Amino acid sequence: MGSVTRKQFLAACGSTLVTTLSAGRGARGCAGPAQASPARPSRRPASSAGPATTTPGYLALHRSGELKRRSEALWRLQESCQLCPRRCGAARLRGERGFCGASSALEVASSHPHFGEEDPLVGRGGSGTIFLRHCNLRCVFCINGDISQGGPGEPSTTSQLADMMLALQARGCHNVNLVTPTHFSPHVLLALDEAVGRGLRLPLVYNTSGWERLEILEWLDGVVDIYLPDMKYASAEMAGRYSSGARDYPEVTRQAVLEMHRQVGVARPSADGLMRRGLMIRHLVMPNDVSGTRAVLTWIATHLPKDTYVNLMSQYRPSFRAGEFPALARRITRGEYEDAVAWARQAGLTNVEVQGYRWL
Repeated sequence: MGSVTRKQFLAACGSTLVTTLSAGRGARGCAGPAQASPARPSRRPASSAGPATTTPGYLALHRSGELKRRSEALWRLQESCQLCPRRCGAARLRGERGFCGASSALEVASSHPHFGEEDPLVGRGGSGTIFLRHCNLRCVFCINGDISQGGPGEPSTTSQLADMMLALQARGCHNVNLVTPTHFSPHVLLALDEAVGRGLRLPLVYNTSGWERLEILEWLDGVVDIYLPDMKYASAEMAGRYSSGARDYPEVTRQAVLEMHRQVGVARPSADGLMRRGLMIRHLVMPNDVSGTRAVLTWIATHLPKDTYVNLMSQYRPSFRAGEFPALARRITRGEYEDAVAWARQAGLTNVEVQGYRWL
């Protein structure tokens, strides 16, 4: 959700909007040269829906050496980068920066307990967020544009990333929440393998734009406990216009979300109210229906279980370069958000977060 809290988001949207909705309970092209991927791991059976276990899936992969093998295979994909749907072909291992702005040098913007994420991720100790620099989608309205598109930062090592994961665990965070991890997925797996050997046991949250290659997601099967993808757009035209030409965003993201669901199933909190496994979808309602909210919600209800967790977000504000685009240059209205809530209900979705509330 970025670097501001939920309370700040709600205040920005206006108290009238919050009051009105509380009665119902309760923001990433061009393809480069093809490159053969290493032999991918075999697909596991689809995850069954049910209460989350308390044991992260990556522990078994670490013990068998499979986690290290996968991290090394992903690392090699940076030779001519194929990690995201742009497949830009940048020679990142030789220092070249890809479309996303990253080379093979890991860059971390910040690491801290975050209390502005979804309630089942925050709990009492916060979500242990690690904000990674750069982004493959480069949306004009990005709330974290200074991180995602603000140029290079100080390089970090995978051992330092492992230190951050363990420090968040020591501070009482309930999970390790990796924000915009796609282009640094090899580094994440390398750091995770080291951190697990040093005692990490927290669920791993993959906090993504949703625009992911299926082939890369297969390497994450059994590694990620909670997928937290955006579903930003229903329209290829809108995605192309506001996310650097990524016209395939809607279709690619739909397929990615289906794979995420296959891996981790429906997100349901444990008895203590914390989420430890499952798919949690975010959809940001944008002005002038740029996001195509009704179509997005209808697709979710049609292709996923009706109790799929959906955070219907109202905190849009014209950040970064959004003021340059008339359709994005204002906040959403109360009516636009009320329409979104009504469409979710009409679609039959039963597990939707509305302004920090729940309705069933």
